[in-house]
Amino acid sequence: MRKLLISSLALAATVVAFGAKSDAEGFVSIFNGKDLAGWIGATNTYVVEEGGVLACRPPIDGKQGGGGNLLTAKEYDNFILRFEFCMPTNANNGLGIRTPSPNVDAAYHGMCELQILDDGGDKYKALKPYQYHGSVYGIVPSLRDNVGKQIWGKDKNFAGNGSYLRKPGMWNFEEVRVIGSRIQVILNGIMIVDADVAKIKGDGTDTPDGKKHPGLHRTKGHIGWLGHGHHVQWRNIRIKEVSSKYVVGSDTVKKCPAGFTQLFNGKNLENWKGVTIAEKFDNPKVRQAATPEKRAEMQKIADQGMIDHWHIRDGALFFDGFKGGYSLATIKDYKDFEMWVDWRIMSVQGDSGLYLRGSPQVQIWDAHNQWHIGSGGLYNNKKNPSKALSIQDRIVGSWNTFHITMRGERVTVELNGVKVVDNTVLENYWDRSMPIFPVEQIELQCHGDPIEFKNIFIREL
Repeated sequence: MRKLLISSLALAATVVAFGAKSDAEGFVSIFNGKDLAGWIGATNTYVVEEGGVLACRPPIDGKQGGGGNLLTAKEYDNFILRFEFCMPTNANNGLGIRTPSPNVDAAYHGMCELQILDDGGDKYKALKPYQYHGSVYGIVPSLRDNVGKQIWGKDKNFAGNGSYLRKPGMWNFEEVRVIGSRIQVILNGIMIVDADVAKIKGDGTDTPDGKKHPGLHRTKGHIGWLGHGHHVQWRNIRIKEVSSKYVVGSDTVKKCPAGFTQLFNGKNLENWKGVTIAEKFDNPKVRQAATPEKRAEMQKIADQGMIDHWHIRDGALFFDGFKGGYSLATIKDYKDFEMWVDWRIMSVQGDSGLYLRGSPQVQIWDAHNQWHIGSGGLYNNKKNPSKALSIQDRIVGSWNTFHITMRGERVTVELNGVKVVDNTVLENYWDRSMPIFPVEQIELQCHGDPIEFKNIFIREL
């Protein structure tokens, strides 16, 4: 909604400190978790809360909380911004983009305001499409088709009204890309805005709200939070500056190592097939016992699920997390192998994994916000170790790298260059009376969460 925004930022201990060198992808933290160094504007109405969280000053004794524009001291032109945020019921805030100063209305005199709003709040049942969360305020409405899709397996987690925003009190992950005149907003893994505002005059003749937006075509300015007196919180705020010609994902593509085969080419689903749980066909024992005709019949069902729910996005293999989607498998079966794979969780408490020889699983999850156990562990083991030796996961939205070696029954896993599983037996989940299957497919697991994979290389041993 229109007004000025106050925000709260939460910074986890795993985040690069403000002013420090960039992380592996070139992102730099813009909040130090201690004070408002590096920020200008309404610095007296934002507070740093316990745990290094930046928050809009909460209401006290019935009085309205803080408000106003809190902007970065630095100006930015083209960038990718990643952050997590949490809101109370009926919260209303905004993210100012390319704003000239803290003393103007960013929605009109800046390039734009990206709405931050509790979409399920009872105060906001009759808004215009361009007023809901993630929208380019007054100009571009956000995607709102999340009805019965069952992301994370629980529709009840979401704010409602078709939004991809989670309910009040739950943390959300958002990635905002502003490159040239193009604006993209990814909320909890789903692209909810993808617009080129160069096509909009901004003089009031072609804007949905009928108002003038004189700053719409600004090429540089401050970014920040536009407070409305509600206790909104942020954490893990980091930014990457790019050129106007930057292609998203281009700088995270790796060259296939010598002697390895590239399993994912960044362009299509060549080398991959679907997996279905229908008639228990996710179980290798069931597949192996079926006739060739039955396997072909079930594979057709599985491949349709693959087409519907696994997509190529910015050169990465993207699973949308929607109900009806399931795991993805290599067309080829493998015995002993060495494998590289990059992945990134797209939601707070996200969950996924890798099946080796058809059996679960090398764990992938948000280690920092749920179990506090690192990814990489052999989760379904009962007799042998199941947990990762340490937490080496990067924060939500950041890319991670697995190096996996499987010989016989034993698996070694390195995560981001550190060994987290050391030559451990992977048990046969489907039949614990027998060893792991000697030859079977490798699977990227569906666990009802949006996730991306890329740089998947394999070498048979």
